[in-house]
Amino acid sequence: MAESTKTTALPKDVFGVEVNNHELLKLAYDSYLANSRKASATTKQRGEVRGGGKKPWKQKGTGRARFGSSRNPIWRGGGIVFGPRGNENYTKQISKTSKRVALKQALTLANEAKKIVVKDIKTTGKTSEVAKFLADNGYNRRVLIVVDEKTPEIVRATNNIQNALLVRATYLSVYHILNADHIVMSTKSVDIVREWLVGGEA
Repeated sequence: MAESTKTTALPKDVFGVEVNNHELLKLAYDSYLANSRKASATTKQRGEVRGGGKKPWKQKGTGRARFGSSRNPIWRGGGIVFGPRGNENYTKQISKTSKRVALKQALTLANEAKKIVVKDIKTTGKTSEVAKFLADNGYNRRVLIVVDEKTPEIVRATNNIQNALLVRATYLSVYHILNADHIVMSTKSVDIVREWLVGGEA
């Protein structure tokens, strides 16, 4: 059965910081998307396109412009100029300090919007137990479940719930925090997040 403990207070140095502007949040958000992007798009240059071995027409006497290959980039079906080659690097770097600040700002905004609750979800591994827990609490939209450790039971119970995302406390991202409609954090995960974001500054 999925049960919840009594709600606890959130530390102000993580969930109640000052958010002067959203520029850093935007940078961290874009960085997550960029680092998740794969360079899977590829195009062929004129030397890689099939065909074009024979000269389309003779060099002189036709009145038309001279052409050596129908795979010329200006022809339909020809090669692609300056297209993606599959080796592009889309990653965006952000310092650890900036990442921590952005995470605290994102958690603060989520806390101000009353999206965060501290509850321990206990389950035997059945999806129905967690689904009932979410339904009973009115979490019917995108739910971010933050735990201190991913046990086999909680992983198995949340895998097939479409609107629930399970993450470990130290793998929180600005992207997931800002996109969540509800954030359910375990009691231990709050301490881990605080140690990570505040203790790491020392």
